[in-house]
Amino acid sequence: MKVVVNRDNCIGCGACEAICPEVFQLDDDGLSSVVCEDFSKVNENTVEEALESCPTSAIEKK
Repeated sequence: MKVVVNRDNCIGCGACEAICPEVFQLDDDGLSSVVCEDFSKVNENTVEEALESCPTSAIEKK
């Protein structure tokens, strides 16, 4: 699974980073970005939980 953040939809609430900081971090603009595309060290369920928790559906599976 690969995920991307649609920065046009991101409001920088930080939910994804709180749930899965190994993959998502807020950048200098206050918006989420994917910092790790290698999910082998991360539980995919945690990534999925972050995706589902996004209030604006800015995280998308590719």
